[in-house]
Amino acid sequence: MFFIIFTKLFLQPSKNINNVMTRLNIAIKYDPLPTEEKWYKFWMDQGFFHSEPDDREPYTVVIPPPNVTGVLHMGHMLNNTIQDILVRRARMLGKNVCWLPGTDHASIATEARVVAKLEKEGIRKTDLSREEFLKHAWEWTHKHGGIILEQLKKLGASCDWERTRFTMDTQLSESVIKVFVDLFEKGYIYRGVRMVNWDPQAKTAISDEEVNHKEEQSKLYYVRYRIEGTEDEYITIATTRPETILGDTAVCVHPEDPRYQHLQGKSVIVPMVNRVVPVIRDSYVDIEFGTGALKITPAHDENDYEIGLRHKLKVIDIFNEDGTLSQAAGLFTGVDRFEARKLAAEKLKELGALVKVEEYTNKVGYSERTDVVIEPRLSKQWFLKMDDLAEPALQHILNGDIRIYPSKFINTYRHWMENIHDWCISRQLWWGHRIPAWYLDDDTVIVAENASIALEKARSRTGNKALTLQELHQDEDVLDTWFSSWLWPISVFDGIRDPGNRDINYYYPTNDLVTAPDILFFWVARMIIAGYEYRREKPFEHVYLTGTVRDHLRRKMSKSLGNSPDPLKLIAQYGADGVRVGMLLCSPAGNDLLFDESLTEQGRNFGNKIWNAFRLVQGWQVDEKAGQSEIARIAVQWFRSRLNKVVGEIDDYFKKYRLSDALMAVYRLFWDDFSSWYLELIKPPYGEPTDAITYRQTIEFLDQLMRLLHPFMPFITEEIWHHLMPGRENKSVMVSQWPKGGDWDSSLIDRFAQMQEAVVFVRSVRAARNIPFKNKINLKIRVLKGRYDREMEPLMVKLLNLDEIMEVQDHPEGLMGQVIRTVAYYVEIHQEVNPDEEIKRITKELNYSRGFLQATLKKLQNQRFMEHAPESVVAAEKKKKVDAETRIKALEEQLKKINDHGAI
Repeated sequence: MFFIIFTKLFLQPSKNINNVMTRLNIAIKYDPLPTEEKWYKFWMDQGFFHSEPDDREPYTVVIPPPNVTGVLHMGHMLNNTIQDILVRRARMLGKNVCWLPGTDHASIATEARVVAKLEKEGIRKTDLSREEFLKHAWEWTHKHGGIILEQLKKLGASCDWERTRFTMDTQLSESVIKVFVDLFEKGYIYRGVRMVNWDPQAKTAISDEEVNHKEEQSKLYYVRYRIEGTEDEYITIATTRPETILGDTAVCVHPEDPRYQHLQGKSVIVPMVNRVVPVIRDSYVDIEFGTGALKITPAHDENDYEIGLRHKLKVIDIFNEDGTLSQAAGLFTGVDRFEARKLAAEKLKELGALVKVEEYTNKVGYSERTDVVIEPRLSKQWFLKMDDLAEPALQHILNGDIRIYPSKFINTYRHWMENIHDWCISRQLWWGHRIPAWYLDDDTVIVAENASIALEKARSRTGNKALTLQELHQDEDVLDTWFSSWLWPISVFDGIRDPGNRDINYYYPTNDLVTAPDILFFWVARMIIAGYEYRREKPFEHVYLTGTVRDHLRRKMSKSLGNSPDPLKLIAQYGADGVRVGMLLCSPAGNDLLFDESLTEQGRNFGNKIWNAFRLVQGWQVDEKAGQSEIARIAVQWFRSRLNKVVGEIDDYFKKYRLSDALMAVYRLFWDDFSSWYLELIKPPYGEPTDAITYRQTIEFLDQLMRLLHPFMPFITEEIWHHLMPGRENKSVMVSQWPKGGDWDSSLIDRFAQMQEAVVFVRSVRAARNIPFKNKINLKIRVLKGRYDREMEPLMVKLLNLDEIMEVQDHPEGLMGQVIRTVAYYVEIHQEVNPDEEIKRITKELNYSRGFLQATLKKLQNQRFMEHAPESVVAAEKKKKVDAETRIKALEEQLKKINDHGAI
């Protein structure tokens, strides 16, 4: 509040400034949109984003390729803002920056979009040949695929657009195929029948990592199976999926369960289908769960499948690929699985086999891609053995060769890597990289980079030189999309096909990867695996994990919930700079961002603050002959020290990837130190010029501030930087030198801080008493420690409009004579006041302070808050408590004094 009051009181521009601004061709009000369009075009025209290898230190970032189906959402905004901040600062540090953009072909999502488009046109995928369908897919991709990259330009993303890559580009596609063949020949890739996660909507297998588990309220059905050879003896099992009873091939109990020892060697009759199946014993069974007896359906449960292998059970697949029941089920053929569940429950009840139904909470797996319930299914797929490949990728994280920020995710990474499974890399789709495997009539598999090589290999293996290509049939499946993106840092520089080329040798390994924690295993770990396998080197040095953008109810932002704003509308309303600042203000690494539109408004207001401060300075007249005042001299020395000190702090924040802290440091430096203190101290009296020494130094300070702000707010800083000095027409702040900082006078900073606290205190009293700034007042000051700082006296006189400051030895007896915390003085204001009005004012302030204290105490007494809030937040609340108690005590003493004496 103080700074708002201060801005209104002291930073109103001189009346003649509008004329000056017009003369200088500087807009009175900053308009983000035309400014952003102008400067982005300028950057592109000048080629500032493009990189070629040279003798400078490279700085490389590869963009996490968004899906070609995608449009800009809040997660992209946060992620790419952070990347842009890092690369813009790296340019200013003199590095050769390559921020390489691109998109991912997104097999499942893109194919689903194309299928849906065709269905609207009355065309079914099954009516098309593969080639016809792919033609439609490419048409869709060419039309929609570049949308998200164009949207990123609105944000200010300074990518090297000349290097844009797509995972289905020839260069990258050939790299994927080459790697598949290489891994197959090394024995890492194999083909076999395994239990996989099946997406019935996309009709394809998906990996374990593409399954999201959601807690749901389900039902637990207790069903009895009659013991074969008896009339009324049963064993009861509990299941959440009664429809899968149709595929049961055993009932299993624990070997040591005394309840079922008499069933050893016996069989039971599966209800509904009257199939006789054995009672088997396996230690996998949990005696405590349900009835301690399990139905075993090897075709539709991973654990059942493993049990079935151990006991050589028959496998009955009762589902079609779309989730409907197959002929093998014997009942409900063609019925959807969830409808079949209802029918099965009704049938069991009708047969007298349903004992009871209970409410049951369990976790259900959903496909990440289509958000439908996945179905465990036996399927012949291609797999990549991961154990040996994963070992280097784990060790190089644990030994610090690759650093993860924040480090709390290292344990998550370790857990995943130590429990890694073979990767199912095949997908039953047409859009994507087709698996480079060809089959002979006897199912012999030939793996090769293309059909011609496959034919040569087939002829060599069979000894049949007359074999033709028509006698080979290529695998219909495509590779998992991640099988292309795991090569991204290498393949974008053609490091697979041409491992010795100039680009890969210069730009690899890359420096920083910015991504989300939910793909730490999906993508990050796999890129590390590929890096050590194909370059014997890490793919990046640092991994910065962003948080998830959530609404005020902590819900993840999504279109389905309707809680996500349109990023482009935000940019149109608040400007790209405002949105960038708003996104980053509350976004520490790895922690979720609770987004509120007021944050972007705050960012826009900061931009307006920067513009108004610039206009104020540019509007001053300069007297080359005038000497520098003592006040201006001290102000310049102080701000130079503050600037140098904060530059060091910002550099340290960047080193630790604390980007929000870096933004806040420069935010406060500009808003508080520069605008609210420095400019007020050096501002010439109305109608008078400023001296040339102070003016030139102020312009230099503004130049340095624009450089510090540029990574965060690229557009407004470019605009102002070009206005500050002549001769910058073809230059850019983007490639200017990052401020180096330097020495600072810590004593001067401390002394200035004491003066600031005294000024803030006196101003708050003036505001409370409605004493206009034009009315001069007197101060009495008693030094608490050390000596009275005479050098700061002229500054206080100007900032407070004082007649005089009197140093006294005794304790001031006036109303405002209480201690100001951490300040070296007692301060007393001499001003005639009405006792009745003062009692009313103090009582009001006292009631407010007591209410504030109660609210703070309530928070500190909240056990959940104390256990989960960060230490810094708890410490801040404790300080609020102490400050409130001190304030209440002082106000009570003041009130008592007036009541006792009837006067001040």
